Amino acid sequence: MSQYVVGLTGGIASGKSEVTRRFEALGIVVADADLAARAVVTVGSPALSLIAERFGADMLLADGSLDRARLRAHIFADPAERTALEAITHPAIRRLMQQQCEQAASPYALAAIPLLTEVGGRQAYPWLDRVLLVDAPEAVQHARLMQRDGIDAALADQMIAAQATRAQRLALADDVVVNDGHPDDLQAQVERLHARYLGLAVG
Repeated sequence: MSQYVVGLTGGIASGKSEVTRRFEALGIVVADADLAARAVVTVGSPALSLIAERFGADMLLADGSLDRARLRAHIFADPAERTALEAITHPAIRRLMQQQCEQAASPYALAAIPLLTEVGGRQAYPWLDRVLLVDAPEAVQHARLMQRDGIDAALADQMIAAQATRAQRLALADDVVVNDGHPDDLQAQVERLHARYLGLAVG
């Protein structure tokens, strides 16, 4: 049972997954918002029923599962529809993540929430004790995105611009891991934070 929860966030291609893996290697349980988002819309879930009710049964595949591609195309064409979907899924995602963190068999838990700033920060997740930001300069994000996704500079610019600004994320953070070099440079930072969080969790 973990009573201390650290929210981990960061912009696209900042290196969140790499940092998360290093905390997991130290025995820390991670609740992942992306995995929770999938879990809350499985067949038979209340959220999936609400999606079918709100957006139509044609958003479901023949086996009753969510037609992600169709729903994605639908909501990206209309911001109001996207907001309606988030009103269904976000509360369910938050509940599941809080449950996973509370049940974590580690001294503290990490809640990996990539879009924490965009979805309302601490107001949306009042049960977070601290916020850890994985930070990288925009130029580094840009280069990583182009390399990772095989995209051009213009699309990389668009993807970065669609998220909160670096300044907005920094304003939300209690702690910052700077990830602007080699992945191995992260280990010392992670271990230092791990020691701090262990102290806070028992304190």
